[in-house]
Amino acid sequence: MNGPGTSLLDYPRPSVAVDTAVLTVSGGSVCVLLVKREQPDQHGRWALPGTFLRARETLADAVLRSLREKAGISGRVPRQLQVFDDPARDDRGWVLSVAHVDVVPLAVLEEALESDGVRLASVTGEPELITALPYGHAEIVAKAVEWLRAAYAEAPDPGALLDEPFTLKDLRELHEAVAGETLMRDTFRRFMEPMLAGTGQMSDGTRGRPSRLWVRGN
Repeated sequence: MNGPGTSLLDYPRPSVAVDTAVLTVSGGSVCVLLVKREQPDQHGRWALPGTFLRARETLADAVLRSLREKAGISGRVPRQLQVFDDPARDDRGWVLSVAHVDVVPLAVLEEALESDGVRLASVTGEPELITALPYGHAEIVAKAVEWLRAAYAEAPDPGALLDEPFTLKDLRELHEAVAGETLMRDTFRRFMEPMLAGTGQMSDGTRGRPSRLWVRGN
């Protein structure tokens, strides 16, 4: 119970960090953006872009600062994912991580990926790298991918990963990459078509027979 004269300074306080899982799809796989740590702790290891919260700084501002300074990414609006509060998650001390997630088209990341200190890691193709991430980042990645799959199970392209217009085949291949499994073509079409808007145009057929072109519906 709180005693007379108890101050907030009388309670133990954890450090607060923000870590962001920037997800995209590349090579038919969900990928997460990693940065090479330059700090003495875990120097040279790959990790999610993150930082500690500064005095009087909002979580959103800290996330944007970390993406800008660690990965060279700006102009994004990541969303909060979950608080990770295992006291043993960080070997430097008691650190709460307010994890965020952002889904970013691959083309938007091209400039950031020109740096030797930034790379994409396939979530399914490089499991050992993901598992070895420090500070409990593997758990954050797993939760972010779970969130992504749930989002794509309900809508055609909530992360706007496809350029418009697109064919149903393009959309199904994207969903298969996100889900990590093959989807039934007819079932997928019946579920998705009501949420799409036809353009009245056809593809040029360079990859087979011409197909109808669609855009994301309202």
